Amino acid sequence: MANKSSNRIVVPEAREALDRFKMEAANEVGVTLNQGYNGHLTSREAGSIGGQMVKKMVESYEKNAK
Repeated sequence: MANKSSNRIVVPEAREALDRFKMEAANEVGVTLNQGYNGHLTSREAGSIGGQMVKKMVESYEKNAK
């Protein structure tokens, strides 16, 4: 049987940090996010936030890998 709770929060503090990171990335690409559900976002807007998050994570990894 498949695990239907794949988005289960294991470490609540991690969720809070991820939400702050998401808000920061959204601000950097000029997208306004609300607390909670953001169903009004276009695919382009949501993708730009995710892309910015990945970009920042890669930059952080490269900086710390040296």
